[in-house]
Amino acid sequence: MKKIDTQGITYIETLEGSKDWYWGTDYTSGDLYEAEELFKQGHPINQNRLLFIHYPDGKTVQPVVAGKGQYFGRPIYYDNRIYILMVDFPNGKIKILQFNDATEQTLALVEIPLATVEDCYNLLLKTSPLMLTRQSSDNKFQILWPEKVEFNIENTESFYFRIGEKLYFSAWYEDPDYREEIMVRNMDTSKIVDRVSGSITVMPDGQMWILG
Repeated sequence: MKKIDTQGITYIETLEGSKDWYWGTDYTSGDLYEAEELFKQGHPINQNRLLFIHYPDGKTVQPVVAGKGQYFGRPIYYDNRIYILMVDFPNGKIKILQFNDATEQTLALVEIPLATVEDCYNLLLKTSPLMLTRQSSDNKFQILWPEKVEFNIENTESFYFRIGEKLYFSAWYEDPDYREEIMVRNMDTSKIVDRVSGSITVMPDGQMWILG
């Protein structure tokens, strides 16, 4: 057995895109959207902690310590780098940070005004390339950075990844039996260009497996 000092964080999960890194947070004010709701209601935000654990040696890394009113979203691994999503509520900024585990350096990649998004519901980093996306409760899909894309999707669709100009979504139906379908949309037109029966599973090393 190996004892890992996670500073009180008791749940970790694989970092999407990597087979060697795990991540965990303490969710002091809920998830990112819940923290935003508390801030809008005038409550103080207890910033969360974001910790990364390397497998198999168990090395722990905390690249960034959040300040007052700052909150981390879900991180991702892409192109041999860890990318961190942070929202600074008092200063009205969305920040994307890059951590290079080889040099242990953290760089500020981009800042986006928080006012450009309706809210932080389903605000996620996706690939590829690295993108900041959002999927609203009223079935609107957006790419917020590095490009701007917006269109409506079906109410059971969830975005997974991009290859070139194709965006891959997974959808489920009950008609009457339960089934899943992969929908491929053109990024420029939002039109569905292909449908495949089955589901998408993102493997720890970033491979996309289609099960069906």
